[in-house]
Amino acid sequence: MKILVVGGSAGGLIAAIMLGRAGHEVVVLERERLEPAADVEAAAAEAFRATAPQLAQPHVVLALCRQLMSERLPDVYRAMLDAGVVEASLASQMPASLPDRSARPGDERLTLLMTRRATIDWVLRRAAAVEPGVTLRGGERVVGLRAVPGDPPRVVGVRTERAELTADLVLDASGRRSALDRWLDELGARRSTTAVAECGLAYYSRQYRVRPGGVLPGPTTTRTVVPLDQFVIGLWGGDNDTMQLGLVPLAVDRRFRPARDPDVFTSALRTVPYYAAWLDGLEPITDVAVMGGLHNTLRRLVVDGRPVVLGLHVIGDSLCTTNPTFGRGLSMIMRNVSDLVEILDEHADDPLLQTHAVDRAIAENIEPWFADQAVGDAELLARLRHTVLGDPAPRPAPSGVDRITFAELRKASPVDPVAFRGYFTVMGMLGRRPEDVYRDARVIAAVRGALAEMDGAPPMAQPTAEELLAALSPGGGR
Repeated sequence: MKILVVGGSAGGLIAAIMLGRAGHEVVVLERERLEPAADVEAAAAEAFRATAPQLAQPHVVLALCRQLMSERLPDVYRAMLDAGVVEASLASQMPASLPDRSARPGDERLTLLMTRRATIDWVLRRAAAVEPGVTLRGGERVVGLRAVPGDPPRVVGVRTERAELTADLVLDASGRRSALDRWLDELGARRSTTAVAECGLAYYSRQYRVRPGGVLPGPTTTRTVVPLDQFVIGLWGGDNDTMQLGLVPLAVDRRFRPARDPDVFTSALRTVPYYAAWLDGLEPITDVAVMGGLHNTLRRLVVDGRPVVLGLHVIGDSLCTTNPTFGRGLSMIMRNVSDLVEILDEHADDPLLQTHAVDRAIAENIEPWFADQAVGDAELLARLRHTVLGDPAPRPAPSGVDRITFAELRKASPVDPVAFRGYFTVMGMLGRRPEDVYRDARVIAAVRGALAEMDGAPPMAQPTAEELLAALSPGGGR
């Protein structure tokens, strides 16, 4: 098949490489340039641009993505490691508070990869540039679709600002701001449906490098993201002795707006002793990156049992976006594209069966994680709004139900080994769906026992409202 991929970020590049290796002729159309930067650090510097704010934000490669990458694209996986991406064992994620840190069968499957997102994209661009059967065309802005009329219409190509291109299949990987529904309107097709759940958070982050001779309180593969009473705070390991720190408040919390200033950002981080200890061993290598306007979204091209269009699929952020602090995006891409490759092999000549098969795969392998994120974010936002804005206190989960919540699992994970592995199973997206973990009798017993012993103790020392406000005041960090 001749396949046009609209968008050259991670989703488009992964799809191009995997489909090219499956024997298809693939052309990637990207409005910005697609030539790889000279090296990893040059790629990181170029990541700070308005059109792709997520590239400068903290990232992590979860267990599912790591497994699929190592199985489906082993040479690309090796290239990532050669570029400085670091494998992080489950043991490296165990906090000192965990009473039993001994290894257990299956721990190796929950290994993460620590990296900056720019490094991942740099490796993918280099791999795609030399992949037989894949052509990268930068500076090509797609402005619409070409289709044969019908019910539904069948897409047969795209329109760019300079030309009309034909294809057997088009993949929309243009991101969370995709113009797909406008393009469908122009064809006279029905619109897609998009489920939307509020994320409600803003992101302030900065990248650091380990100081020469610097002493750190833990390994550089540490990832610690903690929901505090007034905001979420996080630390993510990176590639090449880099680390990433972030403040994640409510998007409507005006107190954090001065955190764009590096001194204010640092002052706010230092209000939490755990993160202050890390700052002492790190030196900043970037400015503060800010990202907002985020939602959890899931787009479907089969509506009420009928495809809105044939010959078109959505991947990456065009398909699904979730709270970035969880790092689920790359895993969803790898799962979605892996499913797509198999479906095209089976239904290449029948676009109707192909579309329904893709939709079933999304329902099975993507939607449960979107739904889990939507519920978890709603619980988190309710707690933050109660503390910060004075909204009514969220209702506690009903007692006596044979199920725990993600919030309960996360709270218990630092002190119980069963809860810890349950938490990383959900986070890793590997092997079991979230609901299976939340209803596992062994996990339920471990979580409830741990929470009873904790007796409402806060996750870590944190600032009062007055201390936080003082730190966030312009000049407060100087």
